[in-house]
Amino acid sequence: MAEHLSQSELDYPFKLLEYFNGFRVSKVIFSACELGVFDLLLRSQEPLSAQHVARELSTSVDGMERLLDALVGIEILEVETTDGTALYSSTDVANLYLAKGSGKSLHDMIIYQSQTIYPLWNNMVDAVREGKNQNEKTFGLPPEDIFQAIYRSEEEKLKFMGLMNSSWVLDGHDIVTAFNLSCFQEIVDLGGCTGALAREMAKAYPSSSITVFDLPQIVETAQKHFSQESNTVVFQSGDFFSGEIPPADLYVLARIIHDWPDEKCLTLLRKIYDTCKPGGGVLLVEALLFENRRGPVMAQIFSLNMLVQTEGRERPPSEYTRILNKSGFHNVQVCRTGKSYDAILAVR
Repeated sequence: MAEHLSQSELDYPFKLLEYFNGFRVSKVIFSACELGVFDLLLRSQEPLSAQHVARELSTSVDGMERLLDALVGIEILEVETTDGTALYSSTDVANLYLAKGSGKSLHDMIIYQSQTIYPLWNNMVDAVREGKNQNEKTFGLPPEDIFQAIYRSEEEKLKFMGLMNSSWVLDGHDIVTAFNLSCFQEIVDLGGCTGALAREMAKAYPSSSITVFDLPQIVETAQKHFSQESNTVVFQSGDFFSGEIPPADLYVLARIIHDWPDEKCLTLLRKIYDTCKPGGGVLLVEALLFENRRGPVMAQIFSLNMLVQTEGRERPPSEYTRILNKSGFHNVQVCRTGKSYDAILAVR
């Protein structure tokens, strides 16, 4: 594939130019979300002109027209011309994933990418040179405490929790059904944040009790901003590194292990192994790399993000198997979902 791509690119580098402009395409979507373009178009019962959108969102007409045209170009909006006036409307994809009001909205994820991840990636060169995260250079915060940077204000904490909530609204069902977990009666989601993944698990396994275990300030914010009626998920406060964790049949670690180096992962997994009930297990949820280093591209990009923001990395299945076996777990099973995140199940 790489050889074929390079040969076809010799005459004119279409693919390279597409890659070069990738950050600009991202910023087009990010900016439209931050300005409220998709929400306005969703509320409207008819297509709107750039003048109308600009007036409603307090922007320049010229700037808004260029932004809307770019969104049409990348097939996120549609346009039709009536009596010489361009009228813009949303596609079904934009209504479903980019407007705040949708049940599958990725709006919070996009805001976090734009306002937190994007500034961090501006220091990628330094991250590669130094081999460490760029929280100090980007936000003026010590690189050792990654969650001090992530939770550096109430606003930033809400953004991050919104990101996590969006992730599991999108991928949660595929994760919790990757394996049949109905044999586990007591399930604890360690670092479960807003409870979005736990709620998907409660839907799939109604006879199991599901507990979200997270830091006190996260539990408080989750219950205040992300609670749902008829919620069967229980929240419990604590710190799984420094304190005790509740006994359970199955522990879920979703996007937790990738934050840390091997030694810290081993410490946590050994603690889970010692607390886990006989016959119980652990479910890891991560973006798995291929063993041959050829992808998936999304997981490789995620791994770079772990470099620039945390102390961890994405790993291939063999590395997770090694860490789990070293912690005492065995019978490691891997399920690639074909989506952003994959599942690994191991038993005690």
